Amino acid sequence: MAEGRHKGGANPFEPRRRARRRALQALYQWQLNDDSAAAIIGQFLEEQNFEGVDQGYFETLVSEVVQRREELDAAVAPYLKRVQANMDQMERVILRLGANELLHHPETPYRVVIDEALELSHRFGAEQAHTFVNGVLDRLAGQCRNVERDAERGEQ
Repeated sequence: MAEGRHKGGANPFEPRRRARRRALQALYQWQLNDDSAAAIIGQFLEEQNFEGVDQGYFETLVSEVVQRREELDAAVAPYLKRVQANMDQMERVILRLGANELLHHPETPYRVVIDEALELSHRFGAEQAHTFVNGVLDRLAGQCRNVERDAERGEQ
C-alpha cells in the first residue's frame, strides 16, 4: 500500500509525507541561501508548525541531503537530459530528496519514494516536472534497487 492510501482512521504514513514536504521547503531555502543544515533545521523548527510531522525524519532528510549533495547529484547525473546547472531549483531539490531515500533508506520501498517525489513535483514543481522526476528516479531505482524492483515486477 502506498503512503497516503490508508483506510479507516489516521494515516500512519502522513507524518513522513509531511516531513518530506517540510524538508523540500527547507532544502529549497538552503539552495538559495547556502546556510548550514543546522541553521535551516533550527529556523524551520522555530518558525513552522510541526504538529503531525515526523520531526526526526525531517531533520534526517535535511541533514543527509546537505551532507551528501555531491553524491546525490552524481547519482542522478547519468539520467539527466539537461545540465544540472540549468535545472529548475525545485526539481533539483526533489531529485536530491528522492535519490537520498533510494540510496540510503532501503526501509522505504522504492515505489513509495518515487510516488512521494511525484506528489511533491505535482504540488511544487513546474507543469511537467513530474514526468522528468519520474524518469530520473525510476532509472536510478533500476540501478540501486534493482533486486527490489525486479521482485515487484515478478522478474529474477
